[in-house]
Amino acid sequence: MQLTVLGCSGSVPAPESPASGYLLRAGQTSVVLDLGNGTFGALQRHLDPFTLDGLVLSHLHPDHCADVSALTVYRRYHPHRPPCGALPLYGPPDAAERLVAAYAPNAEERSRTDLSDVYDFRSYRETARIGPIEVRAARVEHPCEAYALRISHAGRALVYSGDTGPCPRLAELATGADVLLAEASWPDRPGNPPGVHLSGRQAGEAASAAGVGRLLITHVPPWTDAEQVLTEARAAFDGPTELARPGTRYEI
Repeated sequence: MQLTVLGCSGSVPAPESPASGYLLRAGQTSVVLDLGNGTFGALQRHLDPFTLDGLVLSHLHPDHCADVSALTVYRRYHPHRPPCGALPLYGPPDAAERLVAAYAPNAEERSRTDLSDVYDFRSYRETARIGPIEVRAARVEHPCEAYALRISHAGRALVYSGDTGPCPRLAELATGADVLLAEASWPDRPGNPPGVHLSGRQAGEAASAAGVGRLLITHVPPWTDAEQVLTEARAAFDGPTELARPGTRYEI
């Protein structure tokens, strides 16, 4: 598998990076994990959006799904739209309702807006398959319903934390994974709100507990010192650890 970082800024887009979004390729299959503010523009640099095989949303905060509206416009109104079916979209149970509300600005329009011509909405009830890619989800700690995702293909596995506070389910899902793509939104300090995000130390601890091969730190907000977060993660995990960078590709 090949992972391309479309954007990795936490909570909001940064001057040098869109918010959260990742393109994953396995053979001829392409899947996007989250599509936050600014990531749809980056996606178009890497593939034709009509060739996308699936969209997987960890949760429905705007920095992880705002550009679904842009993808909707592209696939619905492009003047040279090729014949294509509805795109499989995996997310929380209220994804269809929430994404319609984001796309249509008022109640009247929402009452007559249906995105089923663009998306085939599916929830995380069991292991999902998108071509040769297998997707498993685990509920994690966040103020809204949120999931960590394990993506597997040909004996290799990537686990994406989405947004989460410390919780055992993340390490359980990531056990033995080749790569853990883990958010770390703030330094480790007293007073961090519980059940929202990981610190650098907590991301490193999750990687160590899961025995992963490699740790990629992501979702660092523009107001957080990324090098401090990275130093904390490296102190807690002795495997290869680095900061995700927009546009970077990783072989998994």
